[in-house]
Amino acid sequence: MSDKLVSPPPLASSAGNGVTRAELLLSGNGAQALVDSVAAWSATRFGVRGCALWAVESGRLRLLARHGEMDLGAAEALARAAQSGDLEPVDAHGMAWALNADRRLLGVLSVAVAGAPGAEFKAQMADAARLLAQRLPAALELERLHRAVAQLAEAERLQRALYAIADLASAERDMGDVLAAIHGIVAGLMYAENFYIALYDRAGDSLRFAYFRDVADDDVPDPERDYPMVGQQGSLTAHIIATGQTLMGPSERLTQSIGFDSDGFGPQSADWLGVPLLRGAEAMGAVVVQSYDETRRYSDKERALLTFVAQHIATALERKRAHADLERRVEQRTDDLREANRALLVQVDERERAERLQAALFRITELGSTGGGIEQFYAAVHGVVGELLVARNFYIALLSDDGVTLSFPYSVDEFDAARAPRRLGRGLTEYVLRTGTTLLADRARIDELRAGDIVLSVGALAASWLGVPLICDERTVGVLAVQSYDASHRYSVRDQEILTFVSYHIANALQRKRAAESLRLANTELEQRVVERTEALFETNRVLREQIAERERAESRLRHAAMHDALTGLPNRAHLLGRLSEALDRYSRHPERRFAVLFLDLDRFKVVNDSVGHLIGDELLKEAGARIAQRAEGRGLVARLGGDEFAILLEPIAAAQDATEIAAAIIAALDEPIRAGGKDLYSSTSIGIAIAQPHYSTGEELLRDADVALYRAKAKGRRRYEMFDEALRREALRQLELEGNLRRALARNEFEPVFQPIIALADGKVVGYETLLRWRHPLQGLVAPGEFLEQAEESGLAEAIDWQVYESAFAQAHDLLDEQAYIGINVGAKHLRLPMFVDDLTRQLQRYELDPRRLRIEVTERALLEEPEQVHRVMTELGQLGVRIALDDFGTGYSSLSYLHRFPLHILKIDRSFVAPIGTVAPGNAPTVLRAIHALGASLGLEIVAEGIETPAQLHALREIGCEFGQGFLLARPAPAAVLRRTP
Repeated sequence: MSDKLVSPPPLASSAGNGVTRAELLLSGNGAQALVDSVAAWSATRFGVRGCALWAVESGRLRLLARHGEMDLGAAEALARAAQSGDLEPVDAHGMAWALNADRRLLGVLSVAVAGAPGAEFKAQMADAARLLAQRLPAALELERLHRAVAQLAEAERLQRALYAIADLASAERDMGDVLAAIHGIVAGLMYAENFYIALYDRAGDSLRFAYFRDVADDDVPDPERDYPMVGQQGSLTAHIIATGQTLMGPSERLTQSIGFDSDGFGPQSADWLGVPLLRGAEAMGAVVVQSYDETRRYSDKERALLTFVAQHIATALERKRAHADLERRVEQRTDDLREANRALLVQVDERERAERLQAALFRITELGSTGGGIEQFYAAVHGVVGELLVARNFYIALLSDDGVTLSFPYSVDEFDAARAPRRLGRGLTEYVLRTGTTLLADRARIDELRAGDIVLSVGALAASWLGVPLICDERTVGVLAVQSYDASHRYSVRDQEILTFVSYHIANALQRKRAAESLRLANTELEQRVVERTEALFETNRVLREQIAERERAESRLRHAAMHDALTGLPNRAHLLGRLSEALDRYSRHPERRFAVLFLDLDRFKVVNDSVGHLIGDELLKEAGARIAQRAEGRGLVARLGGDEFAILLEPIAAAQDATEIAAAIIAALDEPIRAGGKDLYSSTSIGIAIAQPHYSTGEELLRDADVALYRAKAKGRRRYEMFDEALRREALRQLELEGNLRRALARNEFEPVFQPIIALADGKVVGYETLLRWRHPLQGLVAPGEFLEQAEESGLAEAIDWQVYESAFAQAHDLLDEQAYIGINVGAKHLRLPMFVDDLTRQLQRYELDPRRLRIEVTERALLEEPEQVHRVMTELGQLGVRIALDDFGTGYSSLSYLHRFPLHILKIDRSFVAPIGTVAPGNAPTVLRAIHALGASLGLEIVAEGIETPAQLHALREIGCEFGQGFLLARPAPAAVLRRTP
């Protein structure tokens, strides 16, 4: 052994005069303290460079402590010489002494000196060795205790980990969460950054990676997918499950050891450790950790630890599986009980139906005998019939005494609001009167009767119709009818039997009621005459009271109109702001009386308005307002602010959850279709919520913050609610500040172009430059467009920034371009929709004397989707000027082939996403798609440019398929024109 031992410098106290050797030797409690003390003392007096302390256990040497600098091989040889009794020095610079206590050899002290040891050195060191031997047993015992404490701590840590795994097995948590928690526990015991658990299904002979975390493997397996074991043959994981044996070592060596040339399942690791999950003697899966760092390797300690932990993981997973099986059995038993209960409910329903029918007959008999008007009697009869069958559309038709006309004293219908008396015709009602029999007809039967010229339909067409005759004294005097306009509900023979049975009792009750009604009418007529005589005395007072009441009503209407929305009848903005001021005043005096403001509008309302018209849009707003008011009823004030915007004041609230519950209920209510203008319209809502805080002073501030939260809800996908918080406030301020900076930067001409060369791949010649946008910020330096372009587009500044960059690029073009090169600019969709874009561009080219044939315009697929006719017209005009047009980022959007022949395109730019996978471990289908796009463009006579070339492998592949031009960091990075002019 040739390692050099280097310890800290000697103790400061060792250099002091008057300190005895015994004091030095007894100053520490452990082996390291002892050897440090001897080394410090001897270094000062005898020039000792280093020393080592060895324990003798069962005749073998074990290094306890070391100090200073010395050759380990020489130190060990010295120790062996002293152990054998030979005290002669091994070389001219080292000596050793045996440490004996109670006639027993405890250890050896070996030292290295700068020169040849003298007699005084030997005597003094022998004396020190004797003192050291007296202290060594205590030092050895202390070392043993330290090791015991360390082992106990490690055992306790392992025990806590096992308890945690057991708790996870019994917790009601998702399996993915359980496995993630197990990963965290294992990572606390050993290096486990790359960790996965694979479970084996013996019945399906498949493998499922229930949990997988790997920093180097991008091909993450789907935890819900079963992978057949046939496809896993040759993997280390499959070998562990098949043999039930643990594997440890570099993955490449392990793969070769099991008889395969290479693993082929993920990247090779510097060290790999996998243990089986055992159910008895059968492997149910495997737990694997691996390291890609050469400095992090696994030892037998980690192997034993992971094996031990795997046993408990297997037990935990088995308990989870048993729990899932138990839940399935409980669910099956519940389904069986539910089915038995359903049959019992059918029997109970039959009995209840009979009881309801009996009770209905008693009630009809009672109605015929009680007082009240005939209208009340008809309505009560309708209610009784509605309890027995579906009777939303119900009417009673009575034949006149002369048998010529048919009247409808009672009618409730979804479509025919009123049924006027009519002469007998050939409707379904008259058919029942003529035949004196019940008619049960569905749509097909009705159409059959109409086709046979037996009946003529009157009123709205029903999907199902049931009519029974009312027979008094063996004469048909009327018809009792129900009908359904909903094809999902049809009347049955059982409904016919019930209604026929009920009709007999209704007819008898009707006859008694009509007699009572005649008597009531006579009395009413008499009373009316008395009233008419009396009214003359009070007419003057009545007129006066009416005038006063009318004036009060007018004033009330004016106050209501001033504070309410005319369309929905809801309070308006002024009313809401007044109530908000009152709520803020109460909140300032009583902070516990918190309140919230909800700001919402209807998603896609403009689409509804533009497609079906404003009248139907108004109906939609009325119904939406009614639903919102219904959900917030009793909880606060609902107001319409204008357009499709509504606001709700909720007060008081106990917590923010009160507001979110109301918001969720409103969102659910507006998810239901709204019937307007005979159409089912759908319009969801997004909601922003602001909670009252002490810093609010006006209602407008609350509405403003709720509006900001509303826009975040829309940005996150609509049909949701968002709570206003400080993060939103900071984001709003940040966007406002960014917009201001952009406007100032535009005014100061801080936007400038950089140019990326486009290279001919065959000879490396520059054929053109693509102009790219940069912002030269006075503090942040050159800023890429990804950090500000979205805000520029939202604030409407993007087009002005483009023109600033275009002008700068055109101004530098003559110094940058040679005779053949061209310059390319990126043009957005808004530019192409402007009729004056071509004229403005032409003026700029003429201003800087730039030939249009040396200009290329790059557009994206998105620009072609918006107003394609206008875009085609602009592109045609540009082509007539000689400007060549390139389709940028082809392959990332719809990639419709119609673009390539419909629009006048000259260049096709292949997106970098198809170039990047080339040369990687798993390129997928990218090379195939790349060749297909190149072949398509070449066959159409388009010039092909590949973007994002960053590796030699990508460049080689593009040259092989015949791609002519390309750009990317490998070829040239974007740079200002001045830098490119200096570059050869």
